[in-house]
Amino acid sequence: MGKVMTSKWLIAVSVIIAALSVLYVTGRKSVHTELVIAAPPEDVWSVLIAANEHREWNPVLVPIEGELLEGSQIKYEFRQEAGDAIIMTATVKRIIENSLLNQVGGTPGLLSFDHKYILEAVEGGTRVTIHEDYRGIAVPFWDPAPVELAYERLNLALKQRVIASKTTE
Repeated sequence: MGKVMTSKWLIAVSVIIAALSVLYVTGRKSVHTELVIAAPPEDVWSVLIAANEHREWNPVLVPIEGELLEGSQIKYEFRQEAGDAIIMTATVKRIIENSLLNQVGGTPGLLSFDHKYILEAVEGGTRVTIHEDYRGIAVPFWDPAPVELAYERLNLALKQRVIASKTTE
């Protein structure tokens, strides 16, 4: 009887490990939004990187602690929809001036994110892309569509702020 119980436990543990492995491997989603702002990348970058001013214009990700410097942690209020904000922490992974702001965070293995603002000079101004990849065993059970809508609002607010700052110069 003991050997039967041991083998049943081994089978159960093996099934659980296999299921978690499948969820981890298949647990990938992303959101992507982009628009063109009629301004050079330097103008867009100066608004994006000025974290202390985000509260004035950014309806989605408001820095509340930390600095946008490579290797540093920054704490945000994340407002996916109007109303309540959740507090989240990201690590600034990489900064390429006037081109890339890359932040990562979440709970590794469960649900982690790799968030990028990408600025590209294009005819008529700067293409601003917000792209975020998600990975983890919880991802298959999570719908990132509201996050994508929030990032669309963020991009529009960034555009309005850049244009407004150009008219006040």
